[in-house]
Amino acid sequence: MKFSSKVQRCGLSPIRKFHPYAEAAKAAGKKVYHLNIGQPDIATPAVCFQAVRDFAQPVLEYAPSPGIPSLIQAVQGYYDRLGTHLEEGDILITTGGSEALQIVLNCILDEGDEVIVPEPFYPNYSTFVYAAGGEIRPLPTTPEEGYFYADRKRIEMLINEKTRAILVTNPGNPTGVVLTPEQSRMIAEVARDHGLFLIGDEVYREFVYGGEELASIATFEDMPENIVVVDSVSKRFSACGARIGALISRNRALMNHALKFCQARLSVATLDQVAAAALYTVPSDYFNATREEYKRRRDTVVSKLAEIPGVVCKCPEGAFYLMAKLPVEDTDDFQMFLLTEFDDNGETVMYAPGEPFYATPGRGRDEIRIAYVTKEEDLARAIELLGKGIAAYNAKKKS
Repeated sequence: MKFSSKVQRCGLSPIRKFHPYAEAAKAAGKKVYHLNIGQPDIATPAVCFQAVRDFAQPVLEYAPSPGIPSLIQAVQGYYDRLGTHLEEGDILITTGGSEALQIVLNCILDEGDEVIVPEPFYPNYSTFVYAAGGEIRPLPTTPEEGYFYADRKRIEMLINEKTRAILVTNPGNPTGVVLTPEQSRMIAEVARDHGLFLIGDEVYREFVYGGEELASIATFEDMPENIVVVDSVSKRFSACGARIGALISRNRALMNHALKFCQARLSVATLDQVAAAALYTVPSDYFNATREEYKRRRDTVVSKLAEIPGVVCKCPEGAFYLMAKLPVEDTDDFQMFLLTEFDDNGETVMYAPGEPFYATPGRGRDEIRIAYVTKEEDLARAIELLGKGIAAYNAKKKS
């Protein structure tokens, strides 16, 4: 049987690929500390579940393809509080931020078209771009520079006749890089000047740790044709299982095309939309408390990593991830060692190896992504295990 060349270019998730080995380690009696997946342990606000319990319609009907009105209005109110107004037609509710990104890429890419993406980036971007027939044009960064990429010359030198969009995650996954408003504006102006879309994946917007005001490229109302925002309730409200996102743009032609895909998949799950609409009623002190909790966790991880000789890691400014360069040649092989050969008092650790976060061949082999989404004492122990594991692994390699 023949399979699509597109699907054969797509890889398995590096965040989940070692799951069978982790399960085998647990079956063998080891405790595995998970740093590999961005599943927060912060409690989902109770209003989410109450809204589902209170749902009383006699028939669970299809929702409207663009989304239920109460959720669209909740999203409008949220952006009003950010200082920019969206019309109803500027918002399409999607099955998570992932579907929003898939839809926009399918709307703008033909075979061989390119999307500029700062690397390292969320690995599923590769799957979404390849499935739409496109190519990722990586914008290189380095651990030593703290993964900085907001440089006009660096961006413009990658633009060619095949370029259709610039895609940035702000705050960044996996790096935790946060763009200043001036940097975001500069990138938007590059997109405008070259007739490109700027796609902002902003699902971690609430998680910035330097006292910055919450920001969105949706506020650049003078560039309605260029700006596209991908949003989600997953991380903002610790509701990953709800699978509710939004595609946002004032580009009327784009949204009309996107609606075709929304209608083709009929609708997003009704109950999840009802629950998501309720989440937008959560008061701001919920975010203040959550932000402070993640900041403490970040500081714990960064301080513990600083104790491991040879690790390169700049303190992330946002989201709840960081990338770290380790003193090992191959973090994929090192992860296998940690799960199959190593333990300290019956415990070991799991992360996401760095290479699949890059499009440039060979990059990221000595890097890892850490998600600091569990309690501080577990994070501290996990990084301690990482350090012990590095020492044991390198000793084995030398023997």
